[in-house]
Amino acid sequence: MTDARRPLRFVVIGAGMAGILAVIRLREQGFDDVTVYEKADRLGGTWRENNYPGVACDVPSILYSYSFAPNPEWTHRFSPGAEIQTYLEDVARRFDVERSVTYGEEVVHAEHDGDRWHLRTASGLTDVADVIIAATGVLHHPFVPGLDGLDNFAGDLVHTARWDASVPLAGRRVGIIGTGSSAVQTVGAVVDEVSELALFQRTAQWVLPQDNPAYSEDEKAGFRADPDSQRQLHDEISELFADGFANAVVDADSPILTRIADLCQEHLDTVVDDDLRARLTPDHRAACKRLVISGSFYEAVQRPHARLVDNEIDRIEAGGIRTVDGVLHELDVLVLATGFRVDRFMRPMEAVGPTGTRLSEAWSERPSAYLSMAVPGLPNLFMLNGPNGPVGNFSLIEVAELQMEYALQLVDQIADRTCRLVAPSTEATEAHEVARTEAAGKTVWATGCNSWYLDDRGVPMAWPWTFREFQRRMAAPDMAAYVLTD
Repeated sequence: MTDARRPLRFVVIGAGMAGILAVIRLREQGFDDVTVYEKADRLGGTWRENNYPGVACDVPSILYSYSFAPNPEWTHRFSPGAEIQTYLEDVARRFDVERSVTYGEEVVHAEHDGDRWHLRTASGLTDVADVIIAATGVLHHPFVPGLDGLDNFAGDLVHTARWDASVPLAGRRVGIIGTGSSAVQTVGAVVDEVSELALFQRTAQWVLPQDNPAYSEDEKAGFRADPDSQRQLHDEISELFADGFANAVVDADSPILTRIADLCQEHLDTVVDDDLRARLTPDHRAACKRLVISGSFYEAVQRPHARLVDNEIDRIEAGGIRTVDGVLHELDVLVLATGFRVDRFMRPMEAVGPTGTRLSEAWSERPSAYLSMAVPGLPNLFMLNGPNGPVGNFSLIEVAELQMEYALQLVDQIADRTCRLVAPSTEATEAHEVARTEAAGKTVWATGCNSWYLDDRGVPMAWPWTFREFQRRMAAPDMAAYVLTD
């Protein structure tokens, strides 16, 4: 056996936040044979595709930054989406990421022949790889509700995840379906320019008040002069976040959740009209669904030209939305703020392992993965922000960084010729899923609401332990959980 490291070829799927990270870290570890396939015509992922009015991150900007690339130019504590897109583009430019990216190519099939992965894109392009990093993200397949007559609407129809900036809103009657983060952000952003705003609510949401101060020029100048100070601030806020909210949501009895509930109730109490306040009051605990964070929503929905519609939608007609009470709500613009199909991950791509394991079959009931990163029978394939990971109001950049470091340790096993193929064992994956399912029942997400966190069984899909535990598990792979093939 030679002591020389095995040369490896990598394919990264997706040029969003995690794909950019993967290219940078692979190169820093000496792996230069890297190609990224991106289905769109530019990088950015979620922040490229979500450019609706008011789009912003609900994680502090300092945390929603790569640890190795602090950004002194954030304008606010919570950044608007356009700034995040600009930041990702800037990082990609600084680290020369785009020389590895092939745009307009969607990977649809990957099959392992026992030696390497053979990939095919929708256009018919083919490639081979020793290792696949699937940085496909979570929020990229829009969910379109099956509303009767949706195709009959005669006005402008847009989805927040596929926003059409050419659609005029000024002086028009706008209806928004949904009450999650995208709906709430859109309401606050457009209420001043529309003539009428109707918000169609199926389920009331708890809204945590948001204080979003601007960073002063002095603060930004200080960050520019001393990048280490911003890195230190990042680490301090990360510690507070991990020991506070991030750990509270996995303990339904946490006193921190009680304080969060009090803050949400105090915010709701700013709604003056008793009837409106009652209709905006959720029937579930705060944080059972992903918390909506906004400092402008309640003020916006109380405007004279805004109305909350909580009667069920019967059908969509050419002129607007007809609710079950027979009322036609006439609209010029209909906005679907209905979120994403959050169970897609790598799909619709098919992956076939060397012994015939098919991703479509492995995920036929629901997606799952060992530590949210890998699937038995699909060796040398690692997902960033895959199924059952920490997605509950956490910084997915921090999650992806931890996962990438973990994946690199497994890649080193291949490069150092300890093995040629590595995949989690079925036994370890099943044991992890049993433990995860049991722990999920103790989280706030399992306290009686219907949310996108729940799978087809009603079990929360997210990481159910503390963020500290996630950090500990990501520190080093338990090699006993893996099948290594020479």
